[in-house]
Amino acid sequence: MTDTDPIRVPDLTERPHRLTVERAMIASEHTLYAAWTEEFDRWFAAPGSVVMTAEVNAPFFFETEFAKEPGAPRTRHPHYGRFLRLVPDRLVELTWVTGRAGTAGAETVVTVELSPHPIGTRLHLTHAGFYDEAARDAHESAWHEVLANQDEALTGPAS
Repeated sequence: MTDTDPIRVPDLTERPHRLTVERAMIASEHTLYAAWTEEFDRWFAAPGSVVMTAEVNAPFFFETEFAKEPGAPRTRHPHYGRFLRLVPDRLVELTWVTGRAGTAGAETVVTVELSPHPIGTRLHLTHAGFYDEAARDAHESAWHEVLANQDEALTGPAS
């Protein structure tokens, strides 16, 4: 890849559903940027599953592991994507592809904007490109929980 190669952004016209989540995070902008570009296994991905280089157009892979209900066996959930835009400590934009229970194989786009906030960082997340409202709504609910878990994993339990 050269500096003149275009970044191929997914065409979302046939998948118009999107969500936005904002959260005041205790973690610093630098810590959050690193978490989204180099340290997915610190807060979200299963340890040892991350293959990721923080470069525009670079592909990545990781897995999450969780039980769908208490007492059920933990199952693996692969995530694939590539970085579209990176502005250190300010912006991460990436594609996000998961299976049937996630994005249904659609290449969605997650944009994470970071800005100063009195307690640490304001994180503004947009996730676009869902086929339907049900998938969007499920992800919106999940992102609230994921971001709360992210902040706790990066800074420790809230007092």
